[in-house]
Amino acid sequence: MKQLFRILKEEGSIYVCSDWSTSTAIDLSLQKYFKVRNRITWEREKGRGALSNWKNASEDIWFATKSDTYYFNPDSVKLKRKVIAPYRVDGKPKDWEETTEGNFRLTFPSNFWSDITIPYWSMPENTDHPTQKPEKLIAKLILASSKPGDFVFDPFLGSGTTAVVAKKLGRKYSGTEINREYLLGAAKRLEMAESNLSIQGYQDGVFWERNSLSEMNRNKNFQTLSSEELFHETKFDAEHR
Repeated sequence: MKQLFRILKEEGSIYVCSDWSTSTAIDLSLQKYFKVRNRITWEREKGRGALSNWKNASEDIWFATKSDTYYFNPDSVKLKRKVIAPYRVDGKPKDWEETTEGNFRLTFPSNFWSDITIPYWSMPENTDHPTQKPEKLIAKLILASSKPGDFVFDPFLGSGTTAVVAKKLGRKYSGTEINREYLLGAAKRLEMAESNLSIQGYQDGVFWERNSLSEMNRNKNFQTLSSEELFHETKFDAEHR
């Protein structure tokens, strides 16, 4: 922690991941050097069952800053949720949007995240790393606490998720990793990111709820169709002037 405090910019932020067994120790360690702002708990929708204990299905992320002057942009990490019980005032939607794809509401992020999906074997971002973090998870942290062109550093790079997401979001990045196999995997992922900037669960500047892939695809197809229709309309006008 001492070395991280030394290299962090005065207005910089730090996020430290932990599980239930290390969370308290991480908090106490951070408090020696940083200003602890919050603890994010994110829910994993999969995990091994336990016969003599509660199933471990969550992890913590501690958010801290070096000073009281720091960057934080909640508008960049809003969550798009389905509206179950639409409320109207004078016949108009109240704090939600009515679209051809359905009814949705953009909500500000809280410190409990239930929209994260652990990388499955069929997902392009999946690796063999045992504690790999989802790109969507890291994207929220980077978007909230940095601007395009800012520098992101991960001292425990692992499968390379932090660097990959930083690259996709237009940030500078660096990291360290002692395992050669993981390091080579990270390099391959960075190369793949050259041609694929997509982040599962993140589209058009907003994050979507878990299991919203069909809605996201419909939204993407609708936007593509609208663009094609606009192109043909423009072409038609030009030909008939």
